[in-house]
Amino acid sequence: MRIASYNIRKAVGLDWRRDGGRILDVLAEIDADVVVLQEADKRFGDRAGVLQPSDLYARLGYRPVDLSTRAESHGWHGNLILYRDRSLVLTDATRIELPSLEPRGAVSARFGPNDLEVIGVHLALGRGMRMRQLEALGRHVTEADHPVLIAGDFNAWRHDAAIPRLLGGGARMILPGKSFHTTRPSAPLDRFVLKGGLQEASAHVHASDLSARASDHLPVVLDLDWPAGLRQPEPEMRP
Repeated sequence: MRIASYNIRKAVGLDWRRDGGRILDVLAEIDADVVVLQEADKRFGDRAGVLQPSDLYARLGYRPVDLSTRAESHGWHGNLILYRDRSLVLTDATRIELPSLEPRGAVSARFGPNDLEVIGVHLALGRGMRMRQLEALGRHVTEADHPVLIAGDFNAWRHDAAIPRLLGGGARMILPGKSFHTTRPSAPLDRFVLKGGLQEASAHVHASDLSARASDHLPVVLDLDWPAGLRQPEPEMRP
């Protein structure tokens, strides 16, 4: 099972053109089962989404998890989860309130048949507020009796051992590599945290000619290895 996380900067590339189709092309290169996006909505006005949901499904087979509170938005505070309904069933979805001085929050979706919870985050720039947000996320996941994967832009420039500690016992952080800035990747801002027995098979930064132009972040990718005792999702049946 492949999970990707991508801060798409409102689909504005390094050429300062807003091009949602270019983001879809990058997602096609990655071919993930679940995609967690940050900055999927415009910042001002009606906070309209920058991708076309019809294109997401027609081209890539992705359904958006609808947690928006504005008619034109894709996600909540720019956080959006996409999934392929050929192999996964959405069983629950919720918004997670986080303390913040900015419009920030987290989104959660649970998927069958393996009861995996995926949480998408875009955390604060300042470490003090980021620690408070991680404490709030820790309270959300501490009693979870199912596997949990947290993905997103953590805005942490270093490893920071406090991150898994604040997310509770058994949390393990996965740093695929340096994903920011695309012109000269120097910081692992984008990362994953696993809880509940999940194991990574591999993780990497998706660096391609297209992803180097589409946003100021490179996407990060995690392939999950389902250990014995956790139910593995059925493989996707492609036409």
